[in-house]
Amino acid sequence: MSEERLFSWRNPWFRASVGATAAVFVLSVLVGFVWLPSAQRDAQFQGLWNAICSAAGVPQNWLAESEPVAPQVKLSQVVLTPQLLAGATPLSVGRGATLALRCTMCHGEHGMSGANSPNLAGQYALAIYKQLQDFQSGARTNAAMSPMALNLSGQDMRDLAAYYASMPRPVRVDDPADSGAPGIVVHGAPLRNVPACAACHGDIDNKAGSPWLDGLPAAYTQAQLRAFASGERHNDISGQMRNIARNMTPEEMGEAAAYYASLPRH
Repeated sequence: MSEERLFSWRNPWFRASVGATAAVFVLSVLVGFVWLPSAQRDAQFQGLWNAICSAAGVPQNWLAESEPVAPQVKLSQVVLTPQLLAGATPLSVGRGATLALRCTMCHGEHGMSGANSPNLAGQYALAIYKQLQDFQSGARTNAAMSPMALNLSGQDMRDLAAYYASMPRPVRVDDPADSGAPGIVVHGAPLRNVPACAACHGDIDNKAGSPWLDGLPAAYTQAQLRAFASGERHNDISGQMRNIARNMTPEEMGEAAAYYASLPRH
């Protein structure tokens, strides 16, 4: 078939392809610039120009002098650095031990909880300090912890963090290589942007402010993952845990929680 006959209006296939392309174009215009602006009442879809800008991914007003959008929830304002709580003194640890007397009901006399509360013995000082700050500011809420943290001074929080961090952390009885960790803990789920849990929560290396999880009650860990996934808990800086938990399946949450809870300790 010659090129002239192929691209001729006499060719029914050519007419059909051109007609289908035109129909798709008209339908796209109607949906994108007529139906969508009427169905979506958000500011970025109000009017033809706003809809075009939103579709193109460009700002509607360049250099607009507008107030930033305030978050709908209280977010963590703690600025963490590895050196933030470095060099804790014995005096600080001693003061923390006195303050911790009020914590024993939930977190245990020696920092190891007998209930569904997190273990604090040997926990990273930065992790404890950040959570106390967030409980006080309202970035994280809990019926028991929010009132407890309300009247703590900044030095009180440092002392408590130093005390619990100074306590001996229970050590593993087994070989970590033979612990049978599930894939979500060791490898994550890269196709769903879920990193390995151990990347941030490892015993040897960890992200500043991230707790170690070995021995935590399964019910507690699973509840926190669900809270991150739903947005009920939102004190993770940059939203990393919310993004991770949203991409985890309920089965993976259960596997990770059960694994960390089952690690033998003495």
